[in-house]
Amino acid sequence: MFGARPGRGMNGMHEVSEKPARTDARAGGRAAVLAVAAGTFTVVTAEMTPVGLLTPIGASLDVGAGTAGWTLTVTGLVAAVSAPFAPRAAGRADRRTVLIVLMLLLAAANLLAAWAPNFGVLLAARVLVGLGMGGVWALAAGLAPRLVPAPAVAAATSTIFGGVAAASVLGVPAGAFVQAAAEWRAAFVAVAGLAVAVAVAMAALLPRLPPGPASAGRTARGVGRRPAVATGLAVTILLVTGHFAAYTFVRPVLEDTAGLGAGAVGTLLLLYGVAGVAGNFAAGLRAPRAPRATLAVLAAGLAGAVALVPVLGTTHAGAAVLMAVWGLAYGGVSVGVQTWLLKAAPDDAERVTALFVGVFNGAIALGAFAGGLVTDGAGTRPLMFLAAALAAAALTVTLTVRAR
Repeated sequence: MFGARPGRGMNGMHEVSEKPARTDARAGGRAAVLAVAAGTFTVVTAEMTPVGLLTPIGASLDVGAGTAGWTLTVTGLVAAVSAPFAPRAAGRADRRTVLIVLMLLLAAANLLAAWAPNFGVLLAARVLVGLGMGGVWALAAGLAPRLVPAPAVAAATSTIFGGVAAASVLGVPAGAFVQAAAEWRAAFVAVAGLAVAVAVAMAALLPRLPPGPASAGRTARGVGRRPAVATGLAVTILLVTGHFAAYTFVRPVLEDTAGLGAGAVGTLLLLYGVAGVAGNFAAGLRAPRAPRATLAVLAAGLAGAVALVPVLGTTHAGAAVLMAVWGLAYGGVSVGVQTWLLKAAPDDAERVTALFVGVFNGAIALGAFAGGLVTDGAGTRPLMFLAAALAAAALTVTLTVRAR
């Protein structure tokens, strides 16, 4: 997959100005990419773990479902603020070392969450998760051009973002299953152990990654002023806000709409995640050739699936079909937008990726917050229609706004 000869990257996309920094002979391209993908899988699993646990967390710590949703909102806000500054904060440090330290921070934060005797301590732990997650994702998501030859960058980028989709397949449903078998605290302990294992893998498999020349002297805000970058970020805000307004509360949604129990919810989340992985790799193959059309299809699929959940998701079969379509559509969003942004700023992959991660996580926080307000104030049915409207707005921007 990653062994092609050098040439133009991402099916004609201009290559990033940073030259590959494969200075450690211990690590091959494929192994390094898989280690980075394991990192994105872990940080997204850590961020999303409360999604399948909101009901038991709320019951255990005596808060409502909307308040429990703040465990996601706070993490997203912290990651949104910290991610754009991650390249500058890392300075001239080896990115490999920084990634390992951040993974260990993530492990410690999840252990604190598992111990939390009250909701305030749990929120503090989730702040630390946001710091670790924002830094890891900002530095890792744009590493593909530095780890593999140019023709393999598209596949490597899909693999790295495949960690995000795989977190939906294994991470979030696993948390729900662990809670059903034991309790919600055990899910956070499991994530902590995973973070330690990934830190060890990164130490063994990643080459030295000194900062490239494009990292110096530029700001994420400056890159964000480019029209094509601004358009991609606007689509990101709308799609991710809409998705997480609904997905943060997917357990109460499925409980209310189809009358599902914890085990059935975990099964549907697993189905959603499998479809998400398929959507990730399908979008990764298509987006380099047609980024606008790819994002339009994803936005349309997301809007349709979410809007139909209250209407057709009243049976187990209907809910299963819609969750699969939802996962297929949303699974391609990260790699689709990242491909768009790398085309828009091929000379500064690290900065534009950090900006993307910040905006993405800010949208997660906004979506979780808005979803909590709507859920507590109006219920789950209006929540799904709000999410669908935001996805439809993303489709409109994708089709109508010129990105030159």
